[in-house]
Amino acid sequence: MNPSRLLPTGLTLAACALAACSDTPDPSGVEVPEAALGSVAHDQATPTPLVDVATPFGTLLFWPYTGTNYTGTPQDPVNVVFAGKADPRALRASLLFLDGDRSAYGMPPVFPFDCTWSDAIGGMQTAYSRAAGWVGSTIQLQCGDYDPIRFHLRFFEGGGFTLGGAHFELLVPGTTTHQVLSWELAEQLVVVDFIRSGILDQAIPMVPTGTINPAPSFREIPAAVYAGVPAGLREAIGDPAPLPNGNYPIGTNGESVVLNVADPAEVQVGIARQERVVEFDQIIPKPFCIEGPLDYLFVTGPVNMRQQVHVSPAGNFVSQFKAVGKLELTPINPLTGETGEPYRAHVNEHHKGIHTDNVQLTSQLQIQALLKPGGGERFVSTLNVAPGSASLASLEVRCAG
Repeated sequence: MNPSRLLPTGLTLAACALAACSDTPDPSGVEVPEAALGSVAHDQATPTPLVDVATPFGTLLFWPYTGTNYTGTPQDPVNVVFAGKADPRALRASLLFLDGDRSAYGMPPVFPFDCTWSDAIGGMQTAYSRAAGWVGSTIQLQCGDYDPIRFHLRFFEGGGFTLGGAHFELLVPGTTTHQVLSWELAEQLVVVDFIRSGILDQAIPMVPTGTINPAPSFREIPAAVYAGVPAGLREAIGDPAPLPNGNYPIGTNGESVVLNVADPAEVQVGIARQERVVEFDQIIPKPFCIEGPLDYLFVTGPVNMRQQVHVSPAGNFVSQFKAVGKLELTPINPLTGETGEPYRAHVNEHHKGIHTDNVQLTSQLQIQALLKPGGGERFVSTLNVAPGSASLASLEVRCAG
């Protein structure tokens, strides 16, 4: 690719643009301080607002969003909740058994609506319930594949019930960043599949929560991304009208649904592995240590990703993910196409998830090192969600000069 190609400035890939963090635009969940020197730790305060959802199977009290740390900054809406026998390991098994035929429920037997479920590569997130406190997305699934389009579902064990965050997303070409296209379409597909699974209570299979999230929309699709969405998919996500800034709203009715699980599938024993290489070939805003509004980079090179999920005969779930990349960065003026002296970047990302009968652990480490002439720059983001004092979230940024 010729680096004079210009990516429209409406596409902001933010701090994960050089890493492998999928659909999370900013792994820190906070803006990098302008001085960008030193580190920031995030306290584990109770987020607001909490919603109190009364159901025939108990009252559920939780934060109606997911996050990327403990700041209470919303990332995604919680748009599906599981009550009853709602262990995330059993929910995972219930989806993995399904085929991709949803035609009986009005979904066409064509891509991407004929997808099947598998374990997902995706950034770790946090959620909160009064019963369990802060919890992590130890288990996450995808219907479809990492590239180009998929449905993505995260589970958060909330202490007697499980919170779910589902979205329909596409991979931004030439990057490892996913852009959410729809909350509602993903919620519909997840509900359909749990109906198909046969695990819901026949007397009261589900109840609505009422409005718990913002409506009629939450977050936006950059105009540059929406321009590449095929007409059929635009219709499927509601064909939203553009906002005054040129971007497109991600529509939502602000409601979730509580699914009452009565007879979940048995936990599936085995090992699932996946490997992939993503070739960066894109112009992006510089992810950190930004020196001005025209601080852009043309990024090329491979990011190698590997994930293994192991479920033991005892039902212990362990997921491990690693991404490593050595990239070439060329400074570029997005208005003139003028380029500067190239330099390299090293990126590393590690995830681990453990879910047993006694312990749930979620961890994520992201490191980005820019090897600039005259002085390197460094971004380190850490997230641990674990019992007791082992939980932490921190951000460290070091800029040249």
